Amino acid sequence: MRCSLFMLVLVPVMFLVSCNEHKKTEFGNPIYLDSSASVNDRVTDLMSRMTLEDKVHQMCQYVGLEHMKAAESEISPEELEKNDALGFYPGMRPEDIARLTTEGKIGSFLHVVTPEEANYLQSLALKSPLKIPLLIGIDAIHGNGLVNGSTIYPSPISQAATFDDALIKEGSAQTAQEMRANGMHWTFAPNIDVLRDPRWGRTGETFGEDPYLVGNMGVAAITGLQSKDLSGPDHVVACAKHLIAGSSSVNGLNAAPTDVSKRTIFEIFLPPYRRAVQEANVFSIMTAHNEVAGMPGHMDEFMMTDLMRDRWGFKGFYVSDWNDISRIALWHHVAKDFKQAIEFSVNAGMDMNMHGPVFDKLLIELVKEGKVDESRVNDACSKILEAKFRLGLFENPYVDVKKANEVNFSKAHQETALAQAREAITLLKNNDILPLQGGKKSIFVTGPNANNETIMGDWVYQQPAENVTTVYQGLKALGEQKGYNVSYFNAGDRSKKMKDADIDKAAQLAKKADITILVLGENSFRYDWPNKTTGENIDRATLRLSGKQMDLANKVLANGKPVIVVYVSGSPIAEPSLEERAKAVVYAYEPGSFGGQAVAEAIFGDLNPSGKLPLTIPRSVGQLQMVYNHKPTAYIHKYNTEKKVPLHPFGFGLSYTEFKLSEPKLSKAKFVGKDDTINVSVDVTNTGKMDGTEVVQLYIRDDVSSYTRPVKELKGYKRVAVKAGETKTVTIPISAESLAFYDKDFNFVVEPGTFTIMTGSSSADKDLMKTTISVDNEIILDKNK
Repeated sequence: MRCSLFMLVLVPVMFLVSCNEHKKTEFGNPIYLDSSASVNDRVTDLMSRMTLEDKVHQMCQYVGLEHMKAAESEISPEELEKNDALGFYPGMRPEDIARLTTEGKIGSFLHVVTPEEANYLQSLALKSPLKIPLLIGIDAIHGNGLVNGSTIYPSPISQAATFDDALIKEGSAQTAQEMRANGMHWTFAPNIDVLRDPRWGRTGETFGEDPYLVGNMGVAAITGLQSKDLSGPDHVVACAKHLIAGSSSVNGLNAAPTDVSKRTIFEIFLPPYRRAVQEANVFSIMTAHNEVAGMPGHMDEFMMTDLMRDRWGFKGFYVSDWNDISRIALWHHVAKDFKQAIEFSVNAGMDMNMHGPVFDKLLIELVKEGKVDESRVNDACSKILEAKFRLGLFENPYVDVKKANEVNFSKAHQETALAQAREAITLLKNNDILPLQGGKKSIFVTGPNANNETIMGDWVYQQPAENVTTVYQGLKALGEQKGYNVSYFNAGDRSKKMKDADIDKAAQLAKKADITILVLGENSFRYDWPNKTTGENIDRATLRLSGKQMDLANKVLANGKPVIVVYVSGSPIAEPSLEERAKAVVYAYEPGSFGGQAVAEAIFGDLNPSGKLPLTIPRSVGQLQMVYNHKPTAYIHKYNTEKKVPLHPFGFGLSYTEFKLSEPKLSKAKFVGKDDTINVSVDVTNTGKMDGTEVVQLYIRDDVSSYTRPVKELKGYKRVAVKAGETKTVTIPISAESLAFYDKDFNFVVEPGTFTIMTGSSSADKDLMKTTISVDNEIILDKNK
């Protein structure tokens, strides 16, 4: 009889528990605390014990207690709304947040940066009635950079320049290890926004302008971070962000409106997200600050639910970006207040609020008023709990504080960071000066990015000096080993504060040296926010060097001595006149902890550069938008005062040796069926005198299509190391996915017709050789539901 009465209780079907489970409850042996039970059974059991209020509280995230204290001392309550880096809660003290945690009213924290605080917060959560552990998140974008003493890998734009998916996966797995050792379980990475406007300060946080490359790097990062199912003590939840198209705002500013077509959304911005869901099983997605065609990302039901969940099968949970649910009302003005903004956002598919109070109270009211269905709360809570179970947090909520010191900046992690920095170095120009050889010459090093932590990139707090090799330090150490006299002068390490007297002094010192190395670029110092010139929320109205860097360059070049330019920057630099006068130009991006060593190895020839540009570098901001995969009519006409070709094309990068690539050879010329594959082979011959690595790139053009298609699209690449005089054959497969696009009904299909296959060393036409394949019948890969 008890079983019959129990089955009559009015709860959603998914949360009914069996009679046996009910008996276990009675005898104090809950299934959700049984590690041998399945994750689904544990979630179901725990949900059956939770009130509406309990479930809503799991959807609430707060900043850490120490972060609150620091933020209160740095910004005022009036500055909170526009600040995306620091947060606290006026009227609430850290002890208030601690009390809420012991009551089970907080499901997650972010910006907890020590294992000691992580353990303390977990101890509070385990005092709550249901003893549900916390999910602790952090922005570990390229290493766990907000934690002191972490391994800092090159920034994402630098990683993309490697064209080495496996190396990015390895670094991501190591980042997960460091996170777990420090008590964190969830990273707000990778950023798989496809770059369209390099004025955007977050360019360095992306994997570049190509959907295929971004998708590959995103899948590599996600699988490295979380594995397939999050299991094991060394994995974390990854977060694909930001849904969608924030990199293409109308004015290049972060969070500004985006106004692009549905076709552009599907063809350019969404492919990495589809792959993140379907190939990598990403377990969380963050929506975007911006609106697209009038719809704020945080209330876009089509994007979050209809497309990502229902069509593409996303099984994880959504998290808001920093305070962006409230901004539906405050910024976008499409809700009358925070309560209505919550209604719109949660109904659209949002699962967790980053960050702060009031959200829970208002959402509970909305459910009781019938404006948000309780099933929506159940869905959100169950996915958050699933993550906690899969991560093993119910069994092991604490971390061994001593382990963090063993794992952080470990030898294996250092080696991967250095390997990424080496492979990213991109040689843009070399007028017979590099690599430097011979010794017994004087080298003078100067420039704002020569001898500081600019190499670390954004999302990194200042790291221990002994963990960082600056560009000057790398040049001096290796240069003096090889017999050079290497000196340095600080002409100003903040580009906007450079002084004329220091510039004049640097020029005088350069005149006495045989060679000058100018280390120029932009900086994204998170710990020195007022002096940032790029990075999150620091966007650019120009692609030229900031501050007085060109004054320094011009005065040094006027000496008539050889000048080598090294760019350290997550954002591209467009200075054609500088590059024309320099003897060599090296793009180091933001190469991380060992960036100086990698740069020095490239300068002195211990390393043969093999990086390739993951973005187009325009000649000026006036050429924007400039991308390699443009539509056929983009350059029918010309500019009045500017060339219509870029300064450097996507995929470009020189070597100290010469490679000859053969015409592409096909395994067959006709593509048949959804599961078919055509292999494209290219012979790569090193015709120079130095061993080197080439990145063979494969591009495809749909020759005649029902909607216009780009002139070329990257669909494959492979790094190949070739010794001097050696020939190697590279084979790259073409799948149906390589040929497909969205038809008039937004089905993902391959249309009948011919396709031009292009292979070479960059996206530039002069670097590509061509052949053709054909398709006789339409192939449907994904039907629009």
